[in-house]
Amino acid sequence: MRIRKLGATPERQERLREMGFCEDQVIWLLTSSANFICQVCNTRVAISAQLAQFNLVEPVSLPAR
Repeated sequence: MRIRKLGATPERQERLREMGFCEDQVIWLLTSSANFICQVCNTRVAISAQLAQFNLVEPVSLPAR
């Protein structure tokens, strides 16, 4: 998926950007149970469901291989 907008507080937006969650960044959602585990810039990162709900994302089509 692609991040379209970070909707958290400015302090949390800054922290998300430091972890690689930036606007137009493509991320992979690996699990979505109590926490969301995503692959961002070839690194696995966990964020809480509460923090994840503030972010606007869109699906991304993968190129044919």
